[in-house]
Amino acid sequence: MKNAVKILREKKNMTQAELAERSGLSLRTVQRIEAGSILKGFTLKALAKALETEPETLIFSNEETPNIDRAKLINLVALSGLIIPYGGVIFPLILTYKTKDPVNKELGKNIVSIQIILAVIVSVLMIVSPFIQKELSLKIPLFLIFLIAFLCVKLLIIIRNGMCLNKNGDLCIKLKNSFL
Repeated sequence: MKNAVKILREKKNMTQAELAERSGLSLRTVQRIEAGSILKGFTLKALAKALETEPETLIFSNEETPNIDRAKLINLVALSGLIIPYGGVIFPLILTYKTKDPVNKELGKNIVSIQIILAVIVSVLMIVSPFIQKELSLKIPLFLIFLIAFLCVKLLIIIRNGMCLNKNGDLCIKLKNSFL
C-alpha cells in the first residue's frame, strides 16, 4: 500500500529529491518516510508544508486499514443457512476459528453470534407454529410464514453487513456483546 506522502508527491509530479529540497529534509529521510517510517514533529510539519496539505492528512492516511477479506467471506458463507439448516452457524464458525487475524476473528465471532440468535429464534418459531396455528384455527400453514420471514430477515442482515464491511470495514448489525 502506498503511503500518503508518496501519493501526494506523485500527484504534484515531484521527485523525491524535489520534495526533499522543498521541505528542507534529506533525500534519505524522504525515502525512509515513503518506505513506511512514522512521521512526527518537524519532519511532519515540513512535509505537510511542502506538499501543501495539513499534517493530519499525512498521519491518518498512513494508517493501513485492516484486511477484512476473511470477514467478508465469513459473512458470505452465512448464506449457506438459507439452504442447509444451521449451515449459517456451522460453516462461518469453522472459518472464524481457523482465522488467525484478530480483527477478522472478532468480526467473524460477531457474525456467528447473530446467526446463532437467528437460528434459535427460527427453531422456536418452527416448534410453536403448529400450536399457534391450531389455537387460532388458521387454515394456512403458519410455519411457512415464519420460515419465509426468517429467510428474508437473514438475507437482509447478511446483505446489510456485507455492504457495511465493504464501506466501513465493520458490521452495521451486530450484538452489543458477542457471546463467543
